[in-house]
Amino acid sequence: MSMDFNFVSLFLEASIVVKAIIIILMFFSVLSWAVIFSRSRLLNKARKNSLSFEDRFWSGEDFGRLHEGLENRRDQLNGSEQIFYVGFKEFSRLQQANPDSPESVIQGTGRAMNLALNRELEKLESYIPFLGTVGSVSPYIGLFGTVWGIMHSFMGLSAVKQATLQSVAPGIAEALIATAIGLFAAIPAVMAYNRLNVKLNKLEQNYINFIDEFTTILHRQVFTKK
Repeated sequence: MSMDFNFVSLFLEASIVVKAIIIILMFFSVLSWAVIFSRSRLLNKARKNSLSFEDRFWSGEDFGRLHEGLENRRDQLNGSEQIFYVGFKEFSRLQQANPDSPESVIQGTGRAMNLALNRELEKLESYIPFLGTVGSVSPYIGLFGTVWGIMHSFMGLSAVKQATLQSVAPGIAEALIATAIGLFAAIPAVMAYNRLNVKLNKLEQNYINFIDEFTTILHRQVFTKK
């Protein structure tokens, strides 16, 4: 018999509870892979956009002109672009409102950029915790299905005069498939969760470094003018 046929046979012969658990775990697995692909693509794109914008930022282009260029596609900004846009806009506003208070200008600009940073991270990290949840609970859900299936098999032996391995083995095999599916859902989810968090942390640190560098430049400008 083929492996697919064996799995289908075990699933069809399992109890209703075990079937429900297998379906739930397969659903978790499908959702996990959808999150893995979507978040990986999003983080890779954010990383490339960040590097591209920072190359332009350090090219010596006038900040006012750079800000005007970003204004034309305001709704499409993300990452370092969004942080710069929000920061420079707040910097310009505060300079006009408090020309004699450079410290408050820098502090207000920093708060605006940190707020933009938090919003960017919220968008990037959405759904990633779901992978951690799947990775932590799936083995236990599968184990519950296995325990239930084995218990169901042994309860069925009460109606049999002579219990043999041949009579018990099918029920145990049906039950163990739930644990296998639980691990099948959990292992990729845990690996992806860790990998995506590493990427997210690197991107966050890159944004933080950009904020520090941009703040230093603005600090130098306002105190030089003073």
